Amino acid sequence: MGNRVCLVVLNEFTNDSRVLKEARSLMCAGYDVLVLALHAHGLPEWETVSGIRVRRVKLWTRGWSKRKPVQLVKYMEFVLRASFLCRGFDVLHCNDLNALPVGVLSKALSFGRRKIVYDAHEFEMDCSGPISRRLVRAKARFEGVLIRYADAVITVSPSIAKAYRRIYGISTPSLVLNCPPYRNTDVQCDKFREELGIRPDQKIFLYQGGLSPGRGVEKFLEAFSLMPSDEAVLVCMGYGPLEQAVKEVATRSRNVFFREAVAPSQLLDYTASADVGLVFIEKNCMSYVWCLPNKFFEYLMAGLMVLCSDLVEPRRIIQKFDIGICTEGGTPRDLEDGVLRAKSLDGMEREGILARDRARRIFCWETQERILLDVYAGL
Repeated sequence: MGNRVCLVVLNEFTNDSRVLKEARSLMCAGYDVLVLALHAHGLPEWETVSGIRVRRVKLWTRGWSKRKPVQLVKYMEFVLRASFLCRGFDVLHCNDLNALPVGVLSKALSFGRRKIVYDAHEFEMDCSGPISRRLVRAKARFEGVLIRYADAVITVSPSIAKAYRRIYGISTPSLVLNCPPYRNTDVQCDKFREELGIRPDQKIFLYQGGLSPGRGVEKFLEAFSLMPSDEAVLVCMGYGPLEQAVKEVATRSRNVFFREAVAPSQLLDYTASADVGLVFIEKNCMSYVWCLPNKFFEYLMAGLMVLCSDLVEPRRIIQKFDIGICTEGGTPRDLEDGVLRAKSLDGMEREGILARDRARRIFCWETQERILLDVYAGL
């Protein structure tokens, strides 16, 4: 197999930590790597990001209407142009289902010489909130046809890997978790208290990531704004549709604080400034039911105790390593009960520190990188 790898994404590649980590790992292992992404106004067509070459495909149809039939035309233009631009590569690493047609078409044009690695970041047939069963079945049929052309499949949680094996009758996909690089947490950070005026005696519960529906943000705001004391406070750090709602609650509640999103290079310093990390994703599609979100591993790497709703995969890790608390359900009352339990625990006790240290040595990118490179060696 040749060593030229093209990682295809249908986003602008401005904040895709997983693809960037994969690209850097492959480059450091000796592969010639390019990320092929989608162009947007204000971004360069060619760029080097952390040593990785990036080419963004500028669509002639970009300025057309956003109606669904027209969006399909735009998508087809990307697939055709990206397939043509991939002709000089040996391996196409297709990130998400929407990139897989690029790999399949390009492989067909090369008469099967090119290899395809399909990287399913979600349970792709049911990954975007409540949708009709008809659409789920249609996406499953579409994915089921295309996945047969993949030479290797990787995904992001054990439950999703088992589901792909069962549904499509393929070998169990390799598991490459979206963990951050290993970091020593001995360096003490207290950025939230310094910047937001939070007292030393207050326990900080952190939610970081997209401030959008389905992530539990509304439940956090309800639970913390109604707490009778300010011994436990909520910090929401990120951006999204619910950002204004968080700001409004923060102006009238002594228990809620908002912090703008920070650069990836600064993220773990802020994360380590909290006491407990919150994961309360709502189970409104199977991808969310089986998820292992980025923030879960970021909390672990920063040395935080984790407070999580009853999600399958995070619960398994929390119970195995004894690194946090799982609630019985996903309601604001369940969250409040979990906060009370977390307040009663000393997150800096020796046993807790050792347990979290063991977990972050396992759930780090250096471990996941070896799995990724084994997949490529197997091609």
